[in-house]
Amino acid sequence: MLRGLQDTRTPLLVAASGFTLNVALNLFLVYGLQWSVAGSAIGTSIAQWAMALVYVVMVGRNARRHGVALLPDWRGIRSLSKVGSWLMLRTLSLRIAILATVVVVTAQGPVNLAAHQLAMTIFTFLAFALDALAIAAQALIGKELGASRPSGARKLTGTMVRWGLGFGAITGLLLAVAAPWAGRLFTSDADVQAALTLALWVLAAGQPLAGYVFVLDGVLIGAGDAKYLAIAGVVNLAAYLPLLLAVGQSGAGGGAGLLWLWAAFSLGYMTARAVTLGLRARTDRWMVLGSH
Repeated sequence: MLRGLQDTRTPLLVAASGFTLNVALNLFLVYGLQWSVAGSAIGTSIAQWAMALVYVVMVGRNARRHGVALLPDWRGIRSLSKVGSWLMLRTLSLRIAILATVVVVTAQGPVNLAAHQLAMTIFTFLAFALDALAIAAQALIGKELGASRPSGARKLTGTMVRWGLGFGAITGLLLAVAAPWAGRLFTSDADVQAALTLALWVLAAGQPLAGYVFVLDGVLIGAGDAKYLAIAGVVNLAAYLPLLLAVGQSGAGGGAGLLWLWAAFSLGYMTARAVTLGLRARTDRWMVLGSH
């Protein structure tokens, strides 16, 4: 809600404060009281509830300030449910793609599975960084379309895409340089380190593509184009699964197997997403203006 109101500073402060509280509680409960995993879970739960209460108070104040009732509005609920159901299908297609990737890499053995887990963790970390642009696109595009300024939305889209490509190129370059040494931060296993290096080089090559995809994803979410995103997600999954099947049936193992797996995911799957999102963004169908 705050992002929709163009307030991105407050969520940053709440997230940073919650993270700091979470770390302090985990240190005290896990190491101080020796509560192990239970202490970590309790600390995280307390931090999450504290953050939630801050937001509840802020939402209540904003609602009173603008004379908005806090009770549910059934028309709003129906509208959100319609958009949410399509976004759920989109998210489901993404999760199936990730799960199917794990199924294939599991057959390649424990070394590749361990390296893949590390590579996916780094991919997720970089995705959150690139998502900063996508979140900005959501808020800014929604504002421009709500104000019936399609030219402004089109201009912002172009700017965001260039930022996404540029930021992706920078993160990709840094990752490519760090790849040979990144594995040492996580494991002392030389085989896992070697396999991870190959996966990270492929991931680095796909970062500009990922930046492009994440930005356009944010643009279309901000425009409320959830139905298209859901259908495109299913199409992308249909294009990706044969690539995974080919990698699985090739019998490739070791570093080569993981390299081809990440080529399928970071390049093949992301290319499918880039094509479906790019084709949509080139049209005006996603630009629903004002309250229509």
